[in-house]
Amino acid sequence: MTSRELIKVGLKEQKLRYYRDGVCQHTYLISSAAKGAGEYQDSEQTPCGEHYIRAKVGAGRPVNAVFVGRRFSGEIYNENLKRRFPGRDWILTRILWLCGREVGKNRLGCVDSMRRYIYIHGTPDSEPMGVPKSHGCIRMRNRNVIELFELVSIGCPVEISES
Repeated sequence: MTSRELIKVGLKEQKLRYYRDGVCQHTYLISSAAKGAGEYQDSEQTPCGEHYIRAKVGAGRPVNAVFVGRRFSGEIYNENLKRRFPGRDWILTRILWLCGREVGKNRLGCVDSMRRYIYIHGTPDSEPMGVPKSHGCIRMRNRNVIELFELVSIGCPVEISES
């Protein structure tokens, strides 16, 4: 018998919970969109509804590995790099790329989460957690996103709600 897994993200409480067989195994503080919840392209909001993990990117890369276009850039994030690129939205360590399941809400057309490149990903440890601050993605501490990355499989359901 295979176990069932589920990720639930609560935007109001800024927490991500990982469930296996209906039991919460891990709870993590996150940082979702500074502009709140929303599904439209270029809104810089975090999409709600039912999603799943479409792809996992970054296996085996070091902590603070920098990703650009879902590819390892060869850079390792540090304060020097931060000073050189002050406006960069840092996507670090691991990426869990989300795909919406609800046509018209978070899938296809101008509301497609996957085409919006909505991820669960690592961020600099200097960034606050528990505070909405991203450009639409769900940010996590690097050590936490590594742990989650190792736990989940491609296809894992992800429910994002405003609560």
